[in-house]
Amino acid sequence: MLKTPSEHGIPQSSNFSIVDSVVDPSELPSEGGLLVRALFFSADPYLRGHVRSGRPSSIAVGNPIRGFIAGRIEASTINDWKVGDLFGASLPFSTVQIVSLKALRSTAFWKLSDHLTEATLSLGVGVLGMPGATAFGGLMDVLRPVKGETLLVTAASGAVGQLVGQLAKLKGCKVIGTAGGPEKCKLLIEKFNFDAAIDHKSCSNPAQLEALIRSSAPEGLNMVFENVGTTTFETAYRCLAIGGRIAVCGAIAAYNEKQESIPLCSIDPMQMIYTSQRIEGFVCTPWLVGARGGNEWIRVLSEGVKSGDIKVTESFYDGIERWPDAFADLFLGNNVGKVVVRV
Repeated sequence: MLKTPSEHGIPQSSNFSIVDSVVDPSELPSEGGLLVRALFFSADPYLRGHVRSGRPSSIAVGNPIRGFIAGRIEASTINDWKVGDLFGASLPFSTVQIVSLKALRSTAFWKLSDHLTEATLSLGVGVLGMPGATAFGGLMDVLRPVKGETLLVTAASGAVGQLVGQLAKLKGCKVIGTAGGPEKCKLLIEKFNFDAAIDHKSCSNPAQLEALIRSSAPEGLNMVFENVGTTTFETAYRCLAIGGRIAVCGAIAAYNEKQESIPLCSIDPMQMIYTSQRIEGFVCTPWLVGARGGNEWIRVLSEGVKSGDIKVTESFYDGIERWPDAFADLFLGNNVGKVVVRV
């Protein structure tokens, strides 16, 4: 649970605590409910805003952290769910909990039994979870790639970025990624089939980053999948081609800063008018819950993983007590790919 808010800087273990409680299976509602066991917790950058105070999404002190989990049904009074079914969900980080039918209908909750086994269930908080739905929706529906176009993915070695790049390659696009350090850039080329990788840590100023982007995309960027924000966003915007579009997914560079210290992004709206450019923000929820595109996102990604066309990288942490470490490493750059806590 949240012990104390973390207003700025990287959250520490002292901001969180583990609390024991008793769950009574006899309290499972006869009119519809599930007893679920979490096997994997996810650590995701978006949760940074939830552990600050005074925000609409803030978690109250003493309440559990709520995020994405993957697990197994232990008991059920709902016909569509059987004991042993595997699931992904957005729920409080509790190892065992009762989910009422009302709660089930008001949150993201999807079946994974047709796609995964317990041995591969960690993918339920990654490629077949929120990151997968984010990558698919942002690329396919927001950016709408066309064969032969050039895409820039920022924070490309992360859980979302690596999937976006691979999906774009399957659509016949040229893909450039930014990442922090030579090892992550090597991974983009050798494992995820990116056409070019840019080490943003080698750039001491935005002009150097812009020069590297333009060198890799001399005719400009048709698409940008933006995960970083601040000067990276501004630089990518300047490199857009006619008809270019940006899908704004995240702004991790600013997540740990004091609100008053975050520089405002500067964009020239005149650039967009005669070039028919577009910037659109989005969240994954419509795809994750099937409101947009039904189950297409999970079908495509599941088939891609099984065929080997889509590869994944995971960083594992063992034990719920390691969740704060896993969360902090997202901002320290110590992880590659999806950060997963094995309960």
